[in-house]
Amino acid sequence: MKNNKADTLLIVEDDLGLQTQLKWHFADYNVVIAANQKQAISAIRLHEPKVMIQDLGLPPDENGVTEGFELLQQALHLRPHMKIIVMTGNEGNEHAMKAVKLGSYDFYAKPVEADTLDLIVQRAFHIYHLEEKNRQLNNQQESMLNGLIASDTKMLKICKMVEKIAPTDASCLLIGESGTGKEVIANSLHQLSLRKDNNMIAINCAAIPENLIESELFGYEKGAFTGAVKSTVGKIEMAHKGTLFLDEIGDMPLHLQAKLLRFLQERVIERVGGRNQINIDTRIICATHKDLDKLVETGEFREDLFYRIAEIQIDIPPLRERGSDKILLAKYLLNKYVKKQKLQIVGFSEDAINSIETHTWPGNVREMENKIKRAAIMCDLKYITALDLGFVNEDIAPLNLKEIRRNAEVSALKQALIASDNNISAAAKSLGITRPTLYDLMKKYDMQ
Repeated sequence: MKNNKADTLLIVEDDLGLQTQLKWHFADYNVVIAANQKQAISAIRLHEPKVMIQDLGLPPDENGVTEGFELLQQALHLRPHMKIIVMTGNEGNEHAMKAVKLGSYDFYAKPVEADTLDLIVQRAFHIYHLEEKNRQLNNQQESMLNGLIASDTKMLKICKMVEKIAPTDASCLLIGESGTGKEVIANSLHQLSLRKDNNMIAINCAAIPENLIESELFGYEKGAFTGAVKSTVGKIEMAHKGTLFLDEIGDMPLHLQAKLLRFLQERVIERVGGRNQINIDTRIICATHKDLDKLVETGEFREDLFYRIAEIQIDIPPLRERGSDKILLAKYLLNKYVKKQKLQIVGFSEDAINSIETHTWPGNVREMENKIKRAAIMCDLKYITALDLGFVNEDIAPLNLKEIRRNAEVSALKQALIASDNNISAAAKSLGITRPTLYDLMKKYDMQ
């Protein structure tokens, strides 16, 4: 076995013989032994292990409470990224599956087979290190590109473009569907530029009424129109020495396009109702979800303005075309929300990951962010499921006969309990079973 002395392995086992055997077997790791929940929690706080092997069959505490599942939950609360391998007896498959649902990485049935356990532990450390490296790369990438998270080839090319373009004063046009991250890229261009210490002023051309957008952009002098009781600086002036971000430029009225073109050519403005020319030094970044080439053909967008704002054009692909970015973004957004709300969620279940990969994401990153926020709020376990994300079509029955029976029994139990206002005797009678049988079924399906 490769020397892994830097990696701490916590073994939680009350059997002295097995303690000794495991400690000797994993001597190439920094092994820490704990015999009960209290010792294990202390060891986690002190040693911060990357992997923990836990016996689910720990003896009950002084109050008669079995420690296995409680320790598992507390351990993941203290070290959310730690990989926990639970050990069970030969008949412990049900407990093992429950442990996996609560967040354990893997399970193993006693008696111990050294080679098999070796592989499980090595894989757990390998996965931990991969995830840790990914978190570090994400942090580096976030600091460099201010929230632009990408691993897809197309997006990585855009990242390189942003790094090259940012230090220049070239006007940029960002084209992409709604929710693809145009504003994030615009912000990255500003933050990586020499203008980062000055303002980045953003204005959404589609969100401001046509009769107000001119005064919003260029400002106005006192008395220029009814209600103009004082001179007011416009967005372009506010962006002096900084960056002006014109979002949804494709919705700008034609008469205003001519005035914007003059500004881009001369770099001077006149406020509405004013006569004085004001010199402005600002970098222009525009964005739109519309096809400006078609708008130029139909006469809805000035061709000369198009060439002025598109000195460099960046086409941002939709999320459905970004391959590995889907799960990378999903994990980033989940970690960000979990940290902000101080939740105890560890990650996504396998079915959730499959759903994230196969969904077409018509709303792009914005849709993903909304779904993940909702799922994090609704999730009751350590891992978010496809059902939490709203992807599972409950009308499609599973093909597994055991799962079909389970779903039918759970549904019948819920209906009977609701109809009887949670009266156990009445619910059992309506189901045609005895009270003890009903209690057993409720216990089997973890129904409270």
